[in-house]
Amino acid sequence: MKTRTIALFSILALIALFMVACDFSFSTANIPNAFMSADPDGAQPTTAYDQDDVFYAIVELANAPDETTVTAVWIAVDIDGTDPNTTLDEVVATSGDAVLTFDLANSPDLLWPLGQYRVDIYLNDQRNTSLDFEVK
Repeated sequence: MKTRTIALFSILALIALFMVACDFSFSTANIPNAFMSADPDGAQPTTAYDQDDVFYAIVELANAPDETTVTAVWIAVDIDGTDPNTTLDEVVATSGDAVLTFDLANSPDLLWPLGQYRVDIYLNDQRNTSLDFEVK
């Protein structure tokens, strides 16, 4: 019995030492809600946009330390004349608990091509959710 206790203690000590050496950070950061919106305040949820609209992705970040990163990767999924799943832009924000607004706008003299789009939301470099939308 004493040998098992010593072995268990040794294993736990090695795990703790490994975690300290690797600078592990356990976070309870999460995204309880994410959605597309027609406005930057998130008051008009939508999944359909006009060709001259700005796309807004609203991301609620909770239980997050100040150094938490959230990344929005904007993708043209199915657009005529464009390779499928073409990345349009990538934006990284570092924050604690907050409601984050990511947006993607086209040049004022250009219209968004009709078709299917997506924004992938990453929490600390791990894909958390994907938001599909379209331009009609």
